[in-house]
Amino acid sequence: MFYPVYILHGKEPYYIDLVSNFMIDNVLDETEKTFNQVVVYGKDTPAAVLVDQCKRYPMMGQYQLVVLREAQDLDLKKEEDQQLLISYIRNPSPSTILVMGFKYKSPATKFFNAAKKEEKNVVLFDSKPKSDNELPVWISEQVKEKGYGINSKAINMLIEYLGNNLEKIENELGKLYINLPKESQITEDVVEKNIGISKDYNVFELQRSISYRNAFKANQIVSYFASNPKENSIFKVLPMLFGYFNKILLLHSLEKKTPEAMRNIGVYDSNFTEYSQALRNYSPEKIHSIISWIREANIRALGIDNYSVNEGELMKELIYKILH
Repeated sequence: MFYPVYILHGKEPYYIDLVSNFMIDNVLDETEKTFNQVVVYGKDTPAAVLVDQCKRYPMMGQYQLVVLREAQDLDLKKEEDQQLLISYIRNPSPSTILVMGFKYKSPATKFFNAAKKEEKNVVLFDSKPKSDNELPVWISEQVKEKGYGINSKAINMLIEYLGNNLEKIENELGKLYINLPKESQITEDVVEKNIGISKDYNVFELQRSISYRNAFKANQIVSYFASNPKENSIFKVLPMLFGYFNKILLLHSLEKKTPEAMRNIGVYDSNFTEYSQALRNYSPEKIHSIISWIREANIRALGIDNYSVNEGELMKELIYKILH
């Protein structure tokens, strides 16, 4: 059973596309799609045209499917356009399934508030980004569903390189599946070979060397970053270091630093030793100073109170302060 209207919205476009594509693949069979499936885009579709399409009857089938992609571009500035849509969702066609995908933001306020009241007719789906703590588990589950395995270092490399962009992560994993037989283990070597991410010179290796106070290794990595600023922007490295030391500070506040407690704040089994070492090497007072230095480096990287020092030198200066 399908609802007449699905409103997908939020800051994570991956799930909006996932649900939209699921509906396209599953609501109608191939024969019905020819006559009864319409995919349109918000920028090119006035509200009146959309509503008119939704009111049409299906041909040789039970339903017609209308998918509005990029619905955030739908022009709803005029009161009458919002009212048209509101009137439709209050009394939708029983033979039409309307799917609207608003990426990165919610629909127009008046329309959205009206939709919230139409529980019998409307499904609202808020697509939220994965948090830093949720991302490793999500990647592991995605890989497992495809019949592969992946180790924690490979996961960390993907996160550092691609951030929390789920679509990019899925696309890069797709490249690995093509080159690997089923049940293979995705390791850091596989990621380095097929995606081009360095397994030795990345933020996670920098964090590890900082945790163990390995100044030689940390400086090697920072020098590599300085020689490859396009791939290793300071604006990508600083947020990772900020989050890392915030997590260590949080660990200091825990009464019992058990594996379960560490997992609850996003520290995974393979990193227990590293974080335990960081706890011994960096007191809460030192971490407060480090966080201040990271903020200062970010401000200077933006060009504020900094007229000559480049990103590489700023990173070297920051790492020196942290380690010494």
